[in-house]
Amino acid sequence: MRDLFASQDAPRVYATPLGVDFCAALVEGLDRMLAGQPPEAIAHVDLYVANARMERRLRTLYMARGAGFLPRIRPVQALGDQADLAGLPAAIPPLRLRLELVQLIGKLLDNQPELAPRSALYDLADSLADLMGEMFEEDVRPETIAGLDVAEHATHWQRAQAFLELVTHYLKDDAALTREARQTRIVALLARQWQGQPPRHPVIVAGSTGSRGATAQLMEAVARLPQGAVVLPGIDRDLPQDIWARLLEGRREGLDGEDHPQFRLAKFAEKLGLDPWAIPDWPGSERPRGGRGAVISLALRPAPVTDQWLKEGPKLTGLEEAFAGVTWLEAPNPQAEAAAIALRLREAVDKGQRAAVIASDRTLTRQVTAALARWNILPDDSAGQPLSLSAPGRFLRHVAELEATPLDPEALAVILKHPLCHSGGDRNDHLLRARDLEVQVLRARPGLPSRARLVDWAEGRKEDPGAMGWVTWLADTLLVAPRPEPMAMELRVAHHKARAERLAAGSLAEGSGELYDKEPGEAAHKLMTDLGAEAGVGGPIGATDYRDLFTALTRDREVRQPLFPHADILIWGTQEARVQGADLIILAGLNEGGWPAAPPADPWLNRSLRAAAGLRLPDRVIGLAAHDFQQGIAAPEVWLTRAKRDAETDTVPSRWLNRLHNLLTGSGEAAKAALAGMEARGAAYLALAERLLTPEADVAFAPRPAPQPPAHARPKTLSVTDVEVLIRDPYAIYARRVLGLRKLDPLRGDADARARGTVLHKVMEKFVRDTQAGLPDRATALAQLMALTDAVLAEEAPWPAARRLWRARMARVAEFFLSTEAERRSLGAPEILETLGEWAVPGTGVTLRGKGDRIDRLEDGRLAIYDYKTGTPPDAKEEKQFAKQLWLMALMAEGGSFGLPPGQIVGHAAYIGLGASPVVLGHDVDRAELAEVAAAFRRRLLHMAAPESGFPSRRAVKTTRFAGDFDQLARYGEWDETQAPELIPVGRTGDDGDG
Repeated sequence: MRDLFASQDAPRVYATPLGVDFCAALVEGLDRMLAGQPPEAIAHVDLYVANARMERRLRTLYMARGAGFLPRIRPVQALGDQADLAGLPAAIPPLRLRLELVQLIGKLLDNQPELAPRSALYDLADSLADLMGEMFEEDVRPETIAGLDVAEHATHWQRAQAFLELVTHYLKDDAALTREARQTRIVALLARQWQGQPPRHPVIVAGSTGSRGATAQLMEAVARLPQGAVVLPGIDRDLPQDIWARLLEGRREGLDGEDHPQFRLAKFAEKLGLDPWAIPDWPGSERPRGGRGAVISLALRPAPVTDQWLKEGPKLTGLEEAFAGVTWLEAPNPQAEAAAIALRLREAVDKGQRAAVIASDRTLTRQVTAALARWNILPDDSAGQPLSLSAPGRFLRHVAELEATPLDPEALAVILKHPLCHSGGDRNDHLLRARDLEVQVLRARPGLPSRARLVDWAEGRKEDPGAMGWVTWLADTLLVAPRPEPMAMELRVAHHKARAERLAAGSLAEGSGELYDKEPGEAAHKLMTDLGAEAGVGGPIGATDYRDLFTALTRDREVRQPLFPHADILIWGTQEARVQGADLIILAGLNEGGWPAAPPADPWLNRSLRAAAGLRLPDRVIGLAAHDFQQGIAAPEVWLTRAKRDAETDTVPSRWLNRLHNLLTGSGEAAKAALAGMEARGAAYLALAERLLTPEADVAFAPRPAPQPPAHARPKTLSVTDVEVLIRDPYAIYARRVLGLRKLDPLRGDADARARGTVLHKVMEKFVRDTQAGLPDRATALAQLMALTDAVLAEEAPWPAARRLWRARMARVAEFFLSTEAERRSLGAPEILETLGEWAVPGTGVTLRGKGDRIDRLEDGRLAIYDYKTGTPPDAKEEKQFAKQLWLMALMAEGGSFGLPPGQIVGHAAYIGLGASPVVLGHDVDRAELAEVAAAFRRRLLHMAAPESGFPSRRAVKTTRFAGDFDQLARYGEWDETQAPELIPVGRTGDDGDG
């Protein structure tokens, strides 16, 4: 083939102006240069591009043209993986390097635990690997880091040097090569080789700004080749020559920041001795028409020269035409922003436009995706999903957790109900058994079931012949004691993989079920394979450390879901503005902290130490983001969107939006009119979004239910505690006693008030029973009470923190209890403790049941009823209206319950409150008042039994901020307490009433 480029002495550098589709322009320029040459000539072109995204985009453009030859397209970073003639060994796999660093940092933390918490082990290994890579790319020697003067800096930076010394051997010339080190060596070898024997075919580096040292070195070497060229993306042709010249002033040491969008291009041009102003355009990359680029260039001028706005701003012309394709949208919240964006994307589908949303806020892009689902539009999201959030990733993480912590009922249920568990076959029977096991075993009794208990459960399933085999599989794979102690990583990985595969296969199948199916499964399989291959360098590792390591590895790998998105509705990351093109570009989430994102924290070197060492500064990230923004806003049609408020607080507009707004506001009436036009277009779509989010018609409140079951279905039995519920929330009694529903017990028992009450009652019962013959002296009684407390807590409270807390509470109230107990013993003797009783309430057909905490026989033969409370006992007003417990217990005792003969007389009743403020609230039982309570109780039961009465929801709840057990069944929230209950007949033949 003929030479592609004419001979010249100066380095050969081209650039594409802002607003140009870089990849399309690159293809067009190559076509023009190769015009008249044979078709195979393009196959001789080596084309190094900035990243894999650009490679995919170029291949897509070439394939869209039909059959033909392509240039040899490779990402610049792939140089580190290719073979070479110099005999360089292969690079250390990143996973192996990470494992080696984990070992080194772990040993250092074991010897010096004050340096960092062990929980930071894997994050430190990652950031240390990144720092090593940066040192290779920027050619910073370890001696430079070791020689930094940290005397005037915080102790933190002095400690950082202890970590940096760990990796010194990786940075030596004869050390094993990391990927970055190998790429740096290859680039240096290529540069030397090309000096003596330059390639005769064209070599082009395209799309990179040279922000990394090794990449910049490659670009410089290529630019000096006889048939080499560098193509820079997005050069600002409106930036005056004197600003280009001053762009690097005061920044040569990097101390003044690198946040200007053109700084990297200026720095690379200076490195080659070129004037950025004189860099020619790449053929086929004509500058878009209109003057928008001049306005954006002026708005983004370096801070020291923004006074030029006052002089040049009023001279700007053609602003209305320049910004005719720009929409400025400031939404009140992210939901409105996402709805407006979705409306414009829906419009783009109708018009046949290719539209792209560019945002760094993943929450916002998910909201846009959700809004598009209204029209069954699934955007093509370039960002994958972390493997940790995929089904195989979650499943493998759950299995890794089993080795680190003892299995509990909640973890067992999570594993069994995971979609990949038992996916090898017989999945429906597995789900049925897992559901029954959860309800009948896991929630029925606290703690993890034993193998024997599972076998008993399986034997009881007479119509399920596969239950025993299923239980055996479950016990063999899950009821295995964890092995938290350190063991060789090879064994740890092998055991993890084997256990996960057996759980995924199920009780009847071999293999691994669907664990490794589809793209997420393939990624999970590759991770397990890679981890097994490199486990030899991991050393002994405990189960907890392995779990944390595996979780971190799954977060680092991304997978694409096998879906079929819309080809022309796209969601991109901010970097893709450099290499992609679309008819409509939406720059979304333009708030400070989002775009641009805050520079990441550096645990090793602060800003001034980085500058002294010659490493990249944090401002580089902002400068690259500014370049992405400048390229995106130059598109023919562009939206600029932000939300004024996020979920928590008011937001601050992106610095670039602020600059543009301030420039247009102060540049005369024409500029203000152009800004007003942009905002008006945004306001129109916001109005549409508001209409979209507003219901077409007000939805009437749901009725406040008061179901009316037939007489035969109404409750015939109530507990004493049901009575207060019947008064406060009759609907709960309907759900519990008529429908037979109950709240499921939690899988993992909590240290709640109910559990604490159980403990207190058992302690009181044992103490009173043991001292029924008489109280010992105070010291002995106190010791006996605390010993019983310890015994009951050990048996009933499997929560170490709760045990200590509850014991301390008992210790605080022990003296109070013993002193008041002496008074109670002086009045009578305990006779009945924790005894169940029932009473057929005369004339009602209802039986009342309850457990008497304690009934004493007074000296005059009457009875005293006591009830223990861990909280605050009800006061007199509450007792009169709602809390009838003591009065009802008195009626039951006098009616012959609790094993007492009929005709007993209750003379005294009291609550013994043993909460934070211990108190005894008691009173003598007035016969007339007791008769009044009995009559009122009978009336309430007769009203409950009457077919014309209902069971209204939340009639008089004690605290409205707490949800009831059956509020969701009653559809609470679709109505409120201000509505009158509506009687709803239910349970009648031919009736369709709501239950």
